[in-house]
Amino acid sequence: MISIISLVGYANSGKTTLLVKLVRELKKRGFKVATVKHHHGDFEIDVPGKDTWHHARAGADTVVLASPGKIAMIEKTGRELTLDEIAGRIKGVDLIITEGYKKENKPKIEIFRSEVHSELVSPRDELLAVAGDVPIEGIPVFDFDDVAGLVDFLIEKLALRAQG
Repeated sequence: MISIISLVGYANSGKTTLLVKLVRELKKRGFKVATVKHHHGDFEIDVPGKDTWHHARAGADTVVLASPGKIAMIEKTGRELTLDEIAGRIKGVDLIITEGYKKENKPKIEIFRSEVHSELVSPRDELLAVAGDVPIEGIPVFDFDDVAGLVDFLIEKLALRAQG
């Protein structure tokens, strides 16, 4: 089973910034990483007027765009999938990092900046660690820029091994 961690925090706390830094550090160490971004509304990744856009507008339930180096799939689900359902479709990675999914029961790293908020967004028992600027009793806290230290912690805590 692939380990999943969720980066959570208030809007504009730095979730995307930290996610990008974590992915870069994990890739440097030989890990294969998938990311999942939670979006609260509908979204469109297809370009209006392009062939796949026409396929979807014609009623295709799944549209796949494939090239020699990558594929993209747009699938109508009819409902919001759970994180476990999404993770079940991801293969060949060592770790899945999500941005959001604060209501899912997965280990979380909360981004906490004291100048932006005064309370954690997550229950303490769901937090693996905090990336922030103030100590929080009973929870490992990493400086927002200590990405190497946070990755060391994740490798040990989740017993991560790179597939190579």
